[in-house]
Amino acid sequence: MISVAEARDRILAAFAPVGAETVALAEAAGRISAAPVIARTTQPPADVSAMDGYAVRTEDGRDGAVLRLIGSAPAGHPFAGGIGVGETVRIFTGSFVPAGADAVLLQEDASPEGETIRVRETVRPGQHIRRMGQDFAQGDVVIAAGRRLSPRAIGLAAAANHPWLLVHRRPRVAVLATGDEIALPGEPIPPGGIVSSNAHVLAAMVASLGGAPSVLPIALDDPEAIAAAADAARGFDLLITTGGASVGAHDLVQAGLARRGLAVDFWKIAMRPGKPLMFGRLGAMPVLGLPGNPVAAFVCALLFARPALLRLAGLAPAPLPTTRAETATALPANDRRFDFLRARLEEDAAGRLIATAFAVQDSAMQAVLADADALILRPPHAPSVAAGAAVEIVRFDRLGL
Repeated sequence: MISVAEARDRILAAFAPVGAETVALAEAAGRISAAPVIARTTQPPADVSAMDGYAVRTEDGRDGAVLRLIGSAPAGHPFAGGIGVGETVRIFTGSFVPAGADAVLLQEDASPEGETIRVRETVRPGQHIRRMGQDFAQGDVVIAAGRRLSPRAIGLAAAANHPWLLVHRRPRVAVLATGDEIALPGEPIPPGGIVSSNAHVLAAMVASLGGAPSVLPIALDDPEAIAAAADAARGFDLLITTGGASVGAHDLVQAGLARRGLAVDFWKIAMRPGKPLMFGRLGAMPVLGLPGNPVAAFVCALLFARPALLRLAGLAPAPLPTTRAETATALPANDRRFDFLRARLEEDAAGRLIATAFAVQDSAMQAVLADADALILRPPHAPSVAAGAAVEIVRFDRLGL
C-alpha cells in the first residue's frame, strides 16, 4: 500500500489543463480563464464626479463665494468648454469633470440664486472626483489566467470591454458503476441487489467542480462488459469507475480494462475508508478506479478526483482546506492507515468548534455521510487523544459539499 500523499502526487502528475475555447461573456461565469484578461479601456476614462453637485476651481469654492453658473454636464454629455475664474458647471454622478475644475461642490452645500450659486461649504482639492484610471488603465491585466470567473470577475471583464473570454473547456469525465447487484435509481432492482448511488454522487461532484460528467450504463461483472464500457469512454479526459476495484472473484474492473490496454500505476492506498483504489491509464486517458462502498467512493473522490479535476480545469490543485476543532470524545490511537472519520460539528456556548465522530463509521452508511458536517483527519500512527483535544478537520460546507 502507498500513502495518501504519494497517491495524490502520482495522480496529479498524470494531469494537465485541458484546452481552451472562446465563450460569450454571459456564458463565462464559473469557468476558468485560460489567458490573462487585458483591459481594452481605461476606467474611469476621464476624471469624473462621484456625486451630484457643481464643478468648481478650489480657489473659487470658498464658503460664501458666489459663482456664475455657465452650463450643465449630465453623465454622457460632457461640457464642451472649460471653467474660468468665478465660474461653475452643474455636474452629476458619473459626469466628466470640465477642464479647469479640480473639485466638486456637493449640491446640498450650494444655494442656487438664479444664474449663480452661493457656496455654503469650502471645498478641498480633488473633493468628490474619481481620477482617470483610478480603477484600471488600458493595458492592465485585470484578470489573471487560471482564475475562476465569479460574477464579480465577469463584471470586471465587462468593464474592461471584453464581450468574449478565452476559458478552459469543461473537463469531460465518464463515470462508470460496475456490478451485477446494482441498478440505477428508478430501474428494476435485481434479486439480492441494491440501488446504485455512487455514479450520481460522483457526477454531482464533477459538475460542482466545473466538469462535464457523463454517467455510463452500469457494467455487469464481466470482463468483456467492462471492456465495452471502456470503449464508450474513449475521448474523455478522465474515466472514473466505482466498484470491482478489489481482488475478489467478482472484482473485475482491472481484468476488463486490461483487455483494452490498461496500464496500472498503483493499486491500494493506506487509508480508511478507501483502501482498494486503483489508478492507471487507457492510452492517453487516466482511469481512477474507486471502491464500491459509497462512503469510501466519496472520500476517495474528495481526496483524489477533486485535485485531478481542478488541474484539468486549469486551476492549481491546492490541498483540502483544513481547520481545527475539539473532539467531543476520546479517539483511539491509529494504525498505519490514514483515517477519515465522519463527524458532526457544533459551536458550544464559548464559541468553540466541537467535532463529534459518529459512533459507527461503516463505509456503506450513506445516511451517516449525508448527516456529517466534516471529516476528522487521523494520520497514520496518530496517538490516542482525550475528549477536548484539538483535531484537524475538513469541513464540507467550505467545499460546497
